[in-house]
Amino acid sequence: MTVKELYEVFEARIPAELREEWDNDGLMCCPDSSAEVERVFVALDVTEEIVDYAIERGFDLIVSHHPLIFKPIGAVNEYENVGRKLIKLIGSGISVFSFHTRADKVAGGVNDMLSDALGFTDTEPFGEGMMGRIGELEEEMSIDDFAFKVKVALGADSVAYSDGYNAVKRVAMLGGDGKSFVKDAIEAGADTYVSGTIGYNMMEEAAELGINLIEAGHYSTECAVTEFFTSVINHADPDIYVESIDSNMIKVI
Repeated sequence: MTVKELYEVFEARIPAELREEWDNDGLMCCPDSSAEVERVFVALDVTEEIVDYAIERGFDLIVSHHPLIFKPIGAVNEYENVGRKLIKLIGSGISVFSFHTRADKVAGGVNDMLSDALGFTDTEPFGEGMMGRIGELEEEMSIDDFAFKVKVALGADSVAYSDGYNAVKRVAMLGGDGKSFVKDAIEAGADTYVSGTIGYNMMEEAAELGINLIEAGHYSTECAVTEFFTSVINHADPDIYVESIDSNMIKVI
């Protein structure tokens, strides 16, 4: 299967019309669309460490969630980090696909995987663009117990939570940076909202807003998307070798 053929598979599974207007994703880097794809590295981010790893081990393609190119590039040179990565990738014939907000929204993507990891069923979309998910626990829990459940389920290094003085039953979820969806979660009737990052000011206002807030880390709430990307590749061509490692560069002590 060629780079072009595999990209068309992804485009069909994760349509571009799901992408938010402010976003930039898709075919980030493509030295040769007719090149055969035999080895794919799947990651949340295209860090320089991952680029070097892909080059050393002969990968043909990197598929990421966060875009390799997000903001306009003024120059491509060895002194600028994105430009340096592009030079390495193109010189080694490695293509990059990135699927960002469309992978957040798509059925089976980031936020469905997040709700599955937390044990929810019968979830439905909520918020602007219907990006988040909201569902109910089978049994009501305290915020302390639920926060611990989130930490274990996501394998998070740490979880911060703010008590809105509610029992936990109806929970809204959004992987990554979800501070702008707090009001949407309240309007959707959630007593608790889980996201990667929410921010100090919003977390401090939880009780005033009347909602429990849980920050479980940007990486921890989105890293399961690598399994989604892997499943798309395996379905397209089971003979393609796919690899993924923990690419989180942020450590907690």
